[in-house]
Amino acid sequence: MDVTKQIDELNRRVGLAGVAEVVVGMGGLPKVRVTGGLASAEIYLHGAQVTSWQPAGAEDVIFLSEHSQWEDGRAIRGGIPICSPWFGSKADDPKAPSHGFVRIREWHLDSVTAENDGTVVVIFSTESDEASRLWWPHEFRMVHRIAIGKALRLDLTVANTGNTAFEFAEALHTYFRVGGTRTVHVRGLEGVTYQDNADGNREKIQSGDLTFAGATDNVYLNARGPIELVDPTLRRTIRTEKRNSATTVVWNPGQQGAVALADLGDDEWQRMVCVEACNVRRATVSLGPGKEHTMTAILTVVAD
Repeated sequence: MDVTKQIDELNRRVGLAGVAEVVVGMGGLPKVRVTGGLASAEIYLHGAQVTSWQPAGAEDVIFLSEHSQWEDGRAIRGGIPICSPWFGSKADDPKAPSHGFVRIREWHLDSVTAENDGTVVVIFSTESDEASRLWWPHEFRMVHRIAIGKALRLDLTVANTGNTAFEFAEALHTYFRVGGTRTVHVRGLEGVTYQDNADGNREKIQSGDLTFAGATDNVYLNARGPIELVDPTLRRTIRTEKRNSATTVVWNPGQQGAVALADLGDDEWQRMVCVEACNVRRATVSLGPGKEHTMTAILTVVAD
């Protein structure tokens, strides 16, 4: 379908005048633009990916690379990609897309509603089809419910619609915009065991707050509690609360890693940190036929 016709049809079906509309985004990809009284946001149908969330009276919380490649079949660099049904490279197929295929496909925009308190709720879905079965043979349906208000709440529900059980990984790969990577720190992980991907996946124990002296790629195991990203430059603390998420990933590519990424500016690593609600590695989820699982991340901002 022509993009203009697609957008007109979506606005007729789900648009909310003065609150939410579907517009043409970067690369000609359609996106939902929310301008509620509590917050503004942008969400692409490509990957059902949030690329902006700005609470009223505050700066944008989400980082988006100026070098992102806005194309079908490519991930958007920044925002909140959904990594699933695997995390990282697919163990049995190195040609499979990194971090799964759902972040590089267009999702269906199911609904846009406004709640009584001013929160705007946008719901997307995707499901198994011929294209997905080329990479992953299971029958599934995913629903991404995004509630935009003073907090940003993300509910990712995976349902097994087939006749056999399957295992999957999932991550809400949140890129936070920061005033300077070397000045921020992450608290809430002290004493937690993690696997250090930058050091051959060696297991270590977090001592004190996490700071960023170089490339950081840590998978924190059995990390269910809230995490705070403290940013003295922007004078704010971003808090991530999680439900049904047993692991947390913290990532920054560092200078050399950024240079190696074509869709990230050489100096952009200094303006972003990823803190991710996830179920990866030992925490992959087993789901029987007819069962479903929901992982939730709730983001809030406290001005310092």
